[in-house]
Amino acid sequence: MRRRCHKRPAPVRSRVLNDLTDRFRPFEVVVEVGIGHRTDLAAALAQHAEVTATDIVDRRVPEGVTFVRDDLTHPDPAVYAGADLVYAINLPTELHRPLSDLVTRERLTGAFTTFGTEGPHVPTEAEAVDGGTLYWIR
Repeated sequence: MRRRCHKRPAPVRSRVLNDLTDRFRPFEVVVEVGIGHRTDLAAALAQHAEVTATDIVDRRVPEGVTFVRDDLTHPDPAVYAGADLVYAINLPTELHRPLSDLVTRERLTGAFTTFGTEGPHVPTEAEAVDGGTLYWIR
């Protein structure tokens, strides 16, 4: 009988986290839209940037990250004022247009990932990241 090895390789999630952190490193003021319970990227970015996280319901965020309750479909422009980057992880299809409208109107850079193999529903520039695709709105 073969023994199972209980040692697991590094999770894919950590490789994706590192990849996105590297791509977002040049930005000094960032806003994550719809943070939900996935706070690891915001926490990593807070090591070198000013990070604000938003969601439509109150969420707990890591130390160094500011939380603001906001709805992307009716965003408060003050939340995004001064941001270099607005990003979302696993952005639902119905929020692609509101994010694109926000970053275009406020003259920001936007970036998002989608669920699985789903593509963007707005004009973007695609960039391969470890484990998926990052879509840039410029």
